Amino acid sequence: MSPRSTSWIAIAALFAAAAALALAVVATIRASDDEPAVAAGSTTQDMGHGAAGQHGAPAPTDGVPDATATRGGEVLAPRVENGVWMYELQTKPVRWEILPGTRVTAYTYNGTVPGPEIRVPYGQRIRILVKNDLPDPTTVHWHGLAVPNAMDGVPDVTQDPIEPGGTFTYEFDAIPAGRDSKGGTFLYHSHFEEDRQVGLGLAGALVIEEPDPVRYDVERTIMIGEWALDTATGETRPPMEMEGSLPNFFTLNGKAFPATETISANRGDRVLLRLVGAGQFEHPMHLHGTDFRIVAKDGHPIGQPLAADVVQVAPGERYDIAFTATEPGKWVFHCHIGHHLTNDGDDPGGLILVVDVAG
Repeated sequence: MSPRSTSWIAIAALFAAAAALALAVVATIRASDDEPAVAAGSTTQDMGHGAAGQHGAPAPTDGVPDATATRGGEVLAPRVENGVWMYELQTKPVRWEILPGTRVTAYTYNGTVPGPEIRVPYGQRIRILVKNDLPDPTTVHWHGLAVPNAMDGVPDVTQDPIEPGGTFTYEFDAIPAGRDSKGGTFLYHSHFEEDRQVGLGLAGALVIEEPDPVRYDVERTIMIGEWALDTATGETRPPMEMEGSLPNFFTLNGKAFPATETISANRGDRVLLRLVGAGQFEHPMHLHGTDFRIVAKDGHPIGQPLAADVVQVAPGERYDIAFTATEPGKWVFHCHIGHHLTNDGDDPGGLILVVDVAG
């Protein structure tokens, strides 16, 4: 065989090998597309597909009653025993009305969205009995407080989850974490499947009153939240930052505009708003008619309050903002993300409330 023939045979062999390699790569890619990759020691549920589906499933509705209360966030009165302030919180699902004729299936404390506000003096010893009437286990985390480790509410780390039908008693002194603050705005919420349970409404405010507080003429706590409601089926899913789970309703203290509370003030009144990021999304909150001062962040006073007219409230954050009602009229306080000002795409709605200043 001539050298020239040998060369052509070698070239043909190289082409054949390259073609075989390409076919093998394509087959491997198709196989990986058909079967999700699983790391050693993991399952597809561990990797997120099954877990995300489970956490994002609609809230069960069978046997869930309509809420009997119409307002959330009301201050919960304690029972006092031997100087200890005693509270009871019952976690349970209800059908909560966010707009006239529009209800979501919510996980709640004591049947309201948000849960009742716990308001105590600085350093007060408190004891909270939690009874779980949800279909799932739960815990309660006391966000921003200096609690004993066993009271921190992290499942399988500081405590066993509270099983359905079970109870757990939390007890601690009402002192902010870091101990450099004498009071402020705090938060309690589920720490079990937090993306699901908090997304379905399981949160409330906890306010520690300072020994020598600044006095305001008007004060409100405002819990900011979101909902993913299928208006065709009535199914409520926890809102998440993923396709198919994004929120389409937005609430302040459990209500969407125009059902949100109007805050009434007189000209010259000093107003304090305690803002709580109780949901899963960020909200730049803007006030019309005047600016405000950010006087506290996460329960810690700010030595030189910051002047602003927009404050970005992230999940878990708390901002106390103060202003003087100077100009008579109906001034709106709202999120500055346009979609968050809609009810399932219809506007105006969502995260808007009116500050009505009388002349």
